[in-house]
Amino acid sequence: MKFFLGVVALMLGAIAPSVVAAPPATPVQRDLLVPLEERQDDTARRQTGCHTPSNRACWAPGFNINTDYEVNSPNTGVVRPYTLTLTEIDNWTGPDGVVKNKVMLVNGPTIFANWGDTIQVTVINNLITNGTSIHWHGMHQKNTNLHDGANGVTECPIPPKGGRKVYRFRAQQYGTSWYHSHFSAQYGNGVVGTIQINGPASLPYDIDLGVFPLMDYYYKSADELVHFTMNNGPPFSDNVLFNGTAKHPTTGAGQYANVTLTPGKRHRLRIINTSTENHFQVSLVNHTMTVIAADMVPVNAMTVDSLFLGVGQRYDVTIDASRTPGNYWFNVTFGGQAFCGGSLNPHPAAIFHYAGAPGGLPTDRGTPPVDHQCLDLPNLTPVVTRNVPVNGFVKKPSNTLPVNLDLTGTPLFVWKVNGSAINVNWNKPVLEYVMTGNTSYPASDNIVQVDGVDQWTYWLVENDPDGAFSLPHPMHLHGHDFLVLGRSPDVPPGSQQRFVFDPTVDLPRLRGANPVRRDVAMLPARGWLLLAFKTDNPGAWLFHCHIAWHVSGGLSVDFLERPNDLRQRISPADRNDFNRVCNEWRAYWPTNPYPKIDSGLRHRFVEESEWMVRA
Repeated sequence: MKFFLGVVALMLGAIAPSVVAAPPATPVQRDLLVPLEERQDDTARRQTGCHTPSNRACWAPGFNINTDYEVNSPNTGVVRPYTLTLTEIDNWTGPDGVVKNKVMLVNGPTIFANWGDTIQVTVINNLITNGTSIHWHGMHQKNTNLHDGANGVTECPIPPKGGRKVYRFRAQQYGTSWYHSHFSAQYGNGVVGTIQINGPASLPYDIDLGVFPLMDYYYKSADELVHFTMNNGPPFSDNVLFNGTAKHPTTGAGQYANVTLTPGKRHRLRIINTSTENHFQVSLVNHTMTVIAADMVPVNAMTVDSLFLGVGQRYDVTIDASRTPGNYWFNVTFGGQAFCGGSLNPHPAAIFHYAGAPGGLPTDRGTPPVDHQCLDLPNLTPVVTRNVPVNGFVKKPSNTLPVNLDLTGTPLFVWKVNGSAINVNWNKPVLEYVMTGNTSYPASDNIVQVDGVDQWTYWLVENDPDGAFSLPHPMHLHGHDFLVLGRSPDVPPGSQQRFVFDPTVDLPRLRGANPVRRDVAMLPARGWLLLAFKTDNPGAWLFHCHIAWHVSGGLSVDFLERPNDLRQRISPADRNDFNRVCNEWRAYWPTNPYPKIDSGLRHRFVEESEWMVRA
């Protein structure tokens, strides 16, 4: 009976709005309230004959859009210093006028840098009881694994009440990304921000509008939702934030985000899905968008009517302001029979306004775009090519990562990869084992060790084909881009059609000649995904679902790549700082009033009164 009720609860959470409110995933940074057109990095406005509106493929002597940044990237010697201070506030009035009981804010702006700069961020944790760690999503951290910001893996949490840590890494890549807490679901309470690294582009454009984050927004804290989703299907978001702002659908409080387009000009827009649970389809009424990058991987220009963004994904697009000057809705819609999430706001939107046209609301709502069915674009072509053999792929236990939902215990929903749910130890991260040469890794760290040097390694991820129920998962890999060699046939997730990798049928469908390359890819419901990455970056790299409630419930493994080489590459300064933060955290932990109840990669705390009720 418990099994049956659990499946029903998960299905209801996926297909219908819930009366239970959800987590407040708001950035709430002062930078996000600045109009996009005012957020430009003047140092990137090069008017020296290179990287001009007519030739964005050029960047600097020896570096352009065809340069393979995995092999050769600039080293400018420029250090970009930032300070991020975390605070928490009770009874905070949100952008759509609703008072939230708890938010956690980060005062930092968008992190700007140029390709080849060094980014240095001092994180000050002024939260009251929570530790934190900041992950720089999509940054490969070549030779700086200890700065990846995954507590329990690459570091101990930074303790509250003034703890601090300096993260330092080089911008080997360029493009659009974001940063967020990796201390459980904390980023859903507001510890999140955006990253813009300027570099070449595959298409000319006139104006860079900057980052444009989209986020599901909940009136309850992320912590309350972590507890709720342990035994229930996830509720729909209460609203959707566009660049940090939103309009309440019934009271009218708040404001629409407003982006200005210059007539006759081509604009670059950097769209980021920073949600905890919602995947988005986006479209601009009566306009197309041309994709030029996906997850910091430049691609050959491809024009689309709409885009699907899974949690954690980014698309750089260009938009031509070639329509009749006026105001146009930029719409978010939900497809896939609500398996991609949903919102209690029936029409989440922003306004794109042509300069010189009268203000006001757009009059044309537009038509819903074609349903992407929770699936990524399959035909993007990276500018810099990668080719890997696929005909010889053989499925075996050592290269297969089964994902399954365990409904047999308490809590009801436990997500497992490779047979177990991850549960990291904040007090003893994986890197401590590596640095001391201790190979007795706990089973709860869910480690998959990879020892080959500069070899292509293949991973078949299977999404619970024999389970009672299956959901799509946005799978994110730290430390690498992966090649998406193939996926199960495209069907609506609601069909729950079962697909298991069949070499006879599926090997001819694989693409090893310059396939899609990115760092987040959608694993189809009840289907499979075949990925490959090259073992050229020693480190402990998480591979996890980016839905907060799923990784909180255990949906992650830790690729421990070439640990012996990793140990030799850790600098004395990094080792000393690792030990300092861990010693400070261990001194704090016995005084912490709230128990750790989930994987440690997503969670914060529950009010004491709630624990008393449960006790």
